[in-house]
Amino acid sequence: MKLSICTDVMADLSFTDMLDKCVKLGVEGVEMTGGGWSKGPHFRADELLADKGLLKQKLAELEARGLQIAALNCSANPLDPGAMGKRHRKEMEDTIRLAGEIGVTKIVTMSGLPEAAPGDTVPNWLVYTKSWPDEMPERDRYQWEDRAFPLWHDLVRLCDEVGVEKIALENFSAMLVWNPETLFRLRNEVGPKVGMNLDPSHLFWKGACPIAAARALGDAIHHCHGKDTRIERGLADVNGLLELKDVTDVANRAWNYVAVGAGHDLQWWKEFFSVVRMVGYNDWVSLEMEDFTMSTDAGIQSSIDALQATISR
Repeated sequence: MKLSICTDVMADLSFTDMLDKCVKLGVEGVEMTGGGWSKGPHFRADELLADKGLLKQKLAELEARGLQIAALNCSANPLDPGAMGKRHRKEMEDTIRLAGEIGVTKIVTMSGLPEAAPGDTVPNWLVYTKSWPDEMPERDRYQWEDRAFPLWHDLVRLCDEVGVEKIALENFSAMLVWNPETLFRLRNEVGPKVGMNLDPSHLFWKGACPIAAARALGDAIHHCHGKDTRIERGLADVNGLLELKDVTDVANRAWNYVAVGAGHDLQWWKEFFSVVRMVGYNDWVSLEMEDFTMSTDAGIQSSIDALQATISR
């Protein structure tokens, strides 16, 4: 496995300064974030498709520093029923086309989340029982069969056309695909090009075991994020793990995203990567740093030290 970093965490830096920092940090690759919700300015697909000279310049800067593109990331909701959904779908398609043009074979993204019924104006994450109330089975069927399946058949076809081999869907909350079971529901419909971006941080606060999830996923692991979560002692015991407070309100939340090793010790991470490697994944691990309990630079360095000590080579 090789270590890369999601570039969103350095959105305040210029492209050149961001690359120089990656070299200084000792990572081997970059997961270029752009499009969707990303604020990263470094590798926007629409700009680079329109300006081949700029694209050539940026690729040359990467090559000069010995850095590889681990994947192109477009974290988005292409199933949102409003204008955002249309924009996100176009940006996702642009990201796929850009990847094909520059020979990047993997896209990291999200499954999307639609409305629960025709005419609704906001996405609806249906995570309570599918059998009650009586409207639930139809809402579930509508979201998957009428909305998600057609979109993902189209996106898989586009990947086939341009040469993208893997679409790695992050197991993020408020998405149709948020755990292994929902990943397989989509994958069984649209094919094995769709797999999971296995991010342990989201599974922790859902009460799942990422190591067990890795065993269940097997060759459906298409990508891996190195990101940790700490369940906050005492607070989670009172209110449970469904947390609506702002991510910056770290002292009052039941759980927090933290630097790798600040939620689970290095022995846990060694076992996780050992199992991930054992079931067949031997590719990039991308640091995604969203720890608001410490400075960004401290969180990045601490996480890199932990990942370098635990990923399976």
